[in-house]
Amino acid sequence: MLHAANQDLPCLAEIGLVPARIFDTELAARLAGLPRVGLGAVVESLLGFSLQKGHSAADWSTRPLPEEWLVYAALDVEVLVDLRDALAAILEEQGKTEWARQEFEAILAAGPPAPKLDPWRRASGMHALRSRRQLGMLRAIWEARDMLARKRDIAPGRVLPDAAMVAAVQADPKNEGALLELPVFRGRANRRLVAHWFTALARGRALPEDELPLQSKPGDGPPPVNRWADRDPAAATRLQAARAGLAELSEKHSVPVENIVSPDLVRRIMWSPPEPRERSGVEAALRAAGAREWQVELTADLLTDALTRA
Repeated sequence: MLHAANQDLPCLAEIGLVPARIFDTELAARLAGLPRVGLGAVVESLLGFSLQKGHSAADWSTRPLPEEWLVYAALDVEVLVDLRDALAAILEEQGKTEWARQEFEAILAAGPPAPKLDPWRRASGMHALRSRRQLGMLRAIWEARDMLARKRDIAPGRVLPDAAMVAAVQADPKNEGALLELPVFRGRANRRLVAHWFTALARGRALPEDELPLQSKPGDGPPPVNRWADRDPAAATRLQAARAGLAELSEKHSVPVENIVSPDLVRRIMWSPPEPRERSGVEAALRAAGAREWQVELTADLLTDALTRA
């Protein structure tokens, strides 16, 4: 059994778990149409218990974990079997048991996620950096932080916050003393590492022009939706029709649109329609992208109809 905070679940094999089957309580709650799908909210709604959240913001890399924290963690999972039974009953009543089974099997069958392209671009606040040179410096200090975090086996944000990296890039210090003038770098831990951080910034500053990162990461998908009307009005019309139909499906079945079918997949199909531009082509495109059979059955006609709107 599994409960998760979001849909970005790790590959189970990567964390040493290879169960024969799972039941994801958050995903089940989404399929069941519950208004709030977090563990605490679902437990309170279906079982009438309130889970303590006193240590949810604690530093769980602490070792050894305090006894009080261990009790807190154990209480989080004590009711999972009862919660599974309650959610399974709702799904059965709604005729969604097979939908859930396919979703859970897809999680089990999923391989390791592909490495993220340019993971340093996820740094909070990087939108404040305007030049490719600044992006090169951010990438360099991000990589230096990542290397240190891996070596210490701790979260990168505990080594150096994202905000501190962005501030260092914006300040563009010309020597270690100037870097030490920035708030976070005055702390004892980062004073000892000032040469490490300054060397990384200098490395990014010295990159040749042709090695600097682009302002935005390259993508293989459609352009931003707000540009569709100008670049391909027909595609914009198709997408509008698809979104309207999916919104109706979402309301009818009380399932969030993003769980009915991947919004990214819908955009791709509407931007570059499959051939043949009929149900068989749409079904093939959905399956090729990993859509489950219940999703194919539920959306194929709707998406096919949207492809004919323009």
